[in-house]
Amino acid sequence: MAYDRHLADRVRELVADEDGLAERPMFGGLAFLVHGNMAVAAASRGGLLVRVDPAQSAALTDDTHVRPMVMHGRPMRGWLQVDREAVRTAPRLEQWVARGVSFARTLPAKHARS
Repeated sequence: MAYDRHLADRVRELVADEDGLAERPMFGGLAFLVHGNMAVAAASRGGLLVRVDPAQSAALTDDTHVRPMVMHGRPMRGWLQVDREAVRTAPRLEQWVARGVSFARTLPAKHARS
């Protein structure tokens, strides 16, 4: 399944002025990186992948629309799958994008590979 291009456009509008921003296909979706670190992505299964502080992952999950990202059968601490229902409204999308961008800013910058 292709990522939601409309959702990617909404995210793009929110991060357009972010210093060090790059877009890159990742995990079958479109990721938005800050200084080389993924902050948020329009996910291939719909909704968003959001990178957060691993210590806050459990507190941000719920039983309905937000859960840990699972890769190869293992939940990934610090990576959340946020269903499209949880980001339908502009304020909710802004909240999740801000979480991802804020955490990505705390990480050491990664240099571009040639």
